[in-house]
Amino acid sequence: MEPSNNKNKMPYVVSSKSPTAVAINAAAKTGEWIKSRLGAFKELGTKLSPQDLVTDVDKGAEIMIRKLIQTHFPEHDFLGEEGVEPGPEASSKAVQELEDSEYLWIVDPIDGTTNFVHGFPYFCVSIALAHKGEIIVGVIYDPMRDEMFVAEKGKGAYVHGNLMSVSKETELAGSLMAIGFNPEREFALPNNMKGITALSTRTRSLRAAGAAAMHLAYVAAGRVTGYYEVGLNVWDIAAGVLLVTESGGKVTDTKGNPYSLSTRHLAATNGLIHDELLGVLDEAGATGL
Repeated sequence: MEPSNNKNKMPYVVSSKSPTAVAINAAAKTGEWIKSRLGAFKELGTKLSPQDLVTDVDKGAEIMIRKLIQTHFPEHDFLGEEGVEPGPEASSKAVQELEDSEYLWIVDPIDGTTNFVHGFPYFCVSIALAHKGEIIVGVIYDPMRDEMFVAEKGKGAYVHGNLMSVSKETELAGSLMAIGFNPEREFALPNNMKGITALSTRTRSLRAAGAAAMHLAYVAAGRVTGYYEVGLNVWDIAAGVLLVTESGGKVTDTKGNPYSLSTRHLAATNGLIHDELLGVLDEAGATGL
């Protein structure tokens, strides 16, 4: 893969044996298999709540990704959504146990499972690699649109081989904001609804595609100005965080603290509206913190 970097006219080269190439290959192969199973999954279950869905395709996709990665990097640690018990406590514990790993792959085999189940064509594969807690590779693949979003730490972020950059809006009033309706009904959803209510009158408009990873990829690509949600998991956002920062954007928790693998309440923007967004969330009591 040698997408051209229009910014400096130098090619961005991904070595065939690099972690980035392995992530791209795993995302592409798994994404195509997921797409082939659209409308044909065999098992449907729930996890945290009746709204938190899982299918046999999620589980099969995670196994596929794990095998593809471990073929090349058997010594690396692996954290996948389907290998962790449901709920914020179990998620936080899993991160705490692995966040100091030298190399940790962080995988959401299908981000947007509810969309997948209903045939709504917004779901993706999300694969990140962290080195001692810092994300160094982020890959998100949308099989329905055949869009591969790729970032390496310090090398920029790309889609269709083209360098991405965040949008240029300087005020929340002119911004298109992504938001989420979290499946956790006791804490996350009420906080998000406070934020959504406040943002609905302070932005140009709001969008909810139902997949955190794709929201972040769209921030990186300049398709939305920012994204806010309380109650996320590390596998939802790790790859997308690197995409945003490598595209010139800013990612913090909802109080403005630096992002870490343990961050669950997220604000990601083009950077220009970040402080204004945080102010609105704080005023609305919608930070979750």
